Amino acid sequence: MSFPSDFPRRSALYVPASNRRALDKVRGIDADVLIFDLEDAVAPGMRTPARAALQDAFGQARFGLHQTVIRVNESASEDLPHDLDTVARCRPDAVLLPKVSRPEDLHDFAALARTQGVPADTELWAMIETGGGLLNLRDIVAAGRETALRLRCLVVGTNDIMKETGVSGDEQRKYLVPWLMNIVLAAKQGGLGVLDGVWNDFSDLHGFEAEAVQSARMAFDGKTLIHPSQVPVANRVFSPSVVAVERAQRIVAAFDLAEHAHAGAINLDGGMVERLHLTQAQRLLAAHATVQTRNAQRLIASSAT
Repeated sequence: MSFPSDFPRRSALYVPASNRRALDKVRGIDADVLIFDLEDAVAPGMRTPARAALQDAFGQARFGLHQTVIRVNESASEDLPHDLDTVARCRPDAVLLPKVSRPEDLHDFAALARTQGVPADTELWAMIETGGGLLNLRDIVAAGRETALRLRCLVVGTNDIMKETGVSGDEQRKYLVPWLMNIVLAAKQGGLGVLDGVWNDFSDLHGFEAEAVQSARMAFDGKTLIHPSQVPVANRVFSPSVVAVERAQRIVAAFDLAEHAHAGAINLDGGMVERLHLTQAQRLLAAHATVQTRNAQRLIASSAT
């Protein structure tokens, strides 16, 4: 399946490739994105059977309305060539490279992937989780326009950032926020998707929702997840609210009136609304339409099974 550039990435669920039970169950989960993990979630001694399990899962059937991503091991790992062979056989929608620290990491990885048979239309996703990645963001995004596989999304690895730098993630991540906002800015300027890091305590859905709301307000497209229970919350938080949709519809309708055809700003509900707000409203309604279409597709798919 070919996924459009505006495909929602509200919920991106990590799935350990070594867990055959999880591989069987994820087709019924409503996550927008499934990230099949061959890296952190798989012990080194289990990576060979994990690759075999992943090939079996992809060989049984495609994953329907989910965008599929395989996270491979980092560039310096001896596992990478074997991971890429699995990617070439499975043909996911994207491949996620961890610990991207320099623009050369993308060039070298994409070139190796192509020599190992990974299709040219496979999206390249990059994890920003090292000090080097944070410092070299602009150059990494620029390099992604030129690589053999085109860079399409940045994924934040907050756990690794905290581990490497010693910076605390407490107090609503206030010490991490400057770096997170830099990642969002680099992604938006480069026309890329951008996903926030995981919330580790999957039993605490209230805490997860609070952090997801923070992520949405920072303009992340979605959040990476470690448990299916987090999926409905992420889908709701990163979807336009009813109130926001109604407000956007009123803005668009007001500017559609003949008397406002050439107005740069109008009075709406007692406040000034400019054409930049019209652009924002149109963008929000487009995102809402995409989510509605996806929800309708899910209903059709579930009724057919």
